[in-house]
Amino acid sequence: MLARARGLGADAAEASVSASRALSVSVRNQQRESIDFEGDRGASITVYRGGATGSATTTDLSADGLRAALGQADTIARFTETDAYAGLADPALMATDWPALDLFHPWPLRPDEAEARALRIETAALAADTRIGQTEGATVATEDAISAYANTHGFVGVETASRHAASCTAIARAAGGSMQREIAFSQARDAAELDTPEQIGGLAAQRALARLDAGRAPTGTAPVLFTPRVARSLWSHLFGAVSGGSLYRNASFLKDRIDTSIAAPTLGITLYPHRRRGLASAGFDADGVATRQRTLVSDGRLSGYLLSAYSARRLGLQTTGNAGGVFNADIAPGTADFETLVAGMGTGLVVTELMGQGVNLVNGDYSRGAAGWWVENGRLAHPVENATIAGNLADMLMAIEAFGNDVEYQSALRTPSVLIGGMTIAGGD
Repeated sequence: MLARARGLGADAAEASVSASRALSVSVRNQQRESIDFEGDRGASITVYRGGATGSATTTDLSADGLRAALGQADTIARFTETDAYAGLADPALMATDWPALDLFHPWPLRPDEAEARALRIETAALAADTRIGQTEGATVATEDAISAYANTHGFVGVETASRHAASCTAIARAAGGSMQREIAFSQARDAAELDTPEQIGGLAAQRALARLDAGRAPTGTAPVLFTPRVARSLWSHLFGAVSGGSLYRNASFLKDRIDTSIAAPTLGITLYPHRRRGLASAGFDADGVATRQRTLVSDGRLSGYLLSAYSARRLGLQTTGNAGGVFNADIAPGTADFETLVAGMGTGLVVTELMGQGVNLVNGDYSRGAAGWWVENGRLAHPVENATIAGNLADMLMAIEAFGNDVEYQSALRTPSVLIGGMTIAGGD
């Protein structure tokens, strides 16, 4: 495809091809609910001609299908407007070598074996307590994928990867008839690293039971403790605010903040794209640029942005090898365990679930629905639901009081619990 693009007179071109296959089996009420087999493959071609860009995709990988996609991309490039910032990344930045990332661990899982494993998960949830009378199902899934990217700089990169997962959503019913639901989830590159079915089902039940008889949180201002699975959203917002697309559109509250303090000095964020078996590991980004380990935030100071070749040109900077996203990130943990963090809160809210999308990256305004636990005198007092927490991301980052030592490792974004002081809490009706 690249050679043909050159033959058509393109200044440059890039192409990618990918294929995947997946199996997913779900059970509910101790019976198989679904078996899904999925297979996907496709190709894309982008042509650069005189400052204009044309792209096309196809699922027809025959010679005729690929030629047709190339023809469409070239036609678009001939008639679309020019963009001075478009084009391949600098050839000097192309990845030339990267470590073996150990991402491919196929799981020869038959449907009946997946069903048996899912039944074990659901059985564990139902057996945890008589108040768990049903679930919304348990699922076991596996996927293998391969992808290749090449461009006319001569770069060619191929990656193979697998991803396996298991989950369960348990439903708990209180004596008065009220119900609560919660999920537990495990994922890994190697199926041997998944939590056991009993661990997954038991955790789903435990979480659902903990939410029974939930009340309201008092309205006011108090510390808020984000548990790891909800704390990840905080860092996702931060990543969005320091990503090139937000920055060159002037849609970020963190624009022009490199080498300034954006958070409490206890915050440190490091990117690890070459982590073995990492859930977001990559030797090169979507532009073919070499990825590298680097510090994004150190002692609360922002060290750099997350840029692709295109967004870097828009900002007059150099790409950071982040076309396609963030390739594994670790938030530096603290030394306190969860109980110590709660004890230090005095009075406040522990958040275990967030709802809604009330986040404005332009000015940092933050408002989301929340559920969790109300804390009194440094102890968990009672579960709460239908609360709202509000603040401003810039203020929240500066108001970080502590990090826990309870990092969750089955994620591409590894974070401990985060204690933030002085957020506005509305308890609901």
